[in-house]
Amino acid sequence: MLWPVARALRRAGFHPLPLGYPSRSSSFEQIVDTLAGRIAAECRGPYHIVAHSMGGLVTQAILARHRPAGLGRVVMLGPPLAGSEWVPFLRRARLDRLVLSHAGDLLGPDRPAYLTKLLGEVDYPLGIIAGDRTLDPLLPRLIFPHANDGKVTVAATHVRGETDHITLPVSHTLMLWHRSVHRQIVAFLRSGRFVRT
Repeated sequence: MLWPVARALRRAGFHPLPLGYPSRSSSFEQIVDTLAGRIAAECRGPYHIVAHSMGGLVTQAILARHRPAGLGRVVMLGPPLAGSEWVPFLRRARLDRLVLSHAGDLLGPDRPAYLTKLLGEVDYPLGIIAGDRTLDPLLPRLIFPHANDGKVTVAATHVRGETDHITLPVSHTLMLWHRSVHRQIVAFLRSGRFVRT
């Protein structure tokens, strides 16, 4: 899913290493342990992390439990750091296991204490990009009480310890393709701040 971001980073002079994970078939702990091992094995010298959606939570846990040496900066795109209201909606419709599988407990606003503990504290340079547009004009209005990207509210993308936060007029999925998002990712990786015009 992140290949448009990887292409933009490559054009900006970075050397992206796309890492995926099986969110439906593996537990959160398995995902974290596997990706931490890959980062430690494959990243030479300083490295940055760019993560989308649940990948932000995976990144938090990796950096809390197994932080590989050489971390630079982290950018999260639409991360449900305080959970998403979609999860309770899917639970009420009895679709949560079908749609979210193992990830339901992690992605909801009522996250169990043991998962919250796995995420740890943010003590690294972190920039967060939130969206406040949705492709569906009706359903998100019924689920979300506030500005959102169709999956996550802007408020739920904040976390204590963040370095910078910006909201752009993009939706949760299409933000990966948006040039303004690409520009902000590159700006934060280079300077530690987003660009305001």
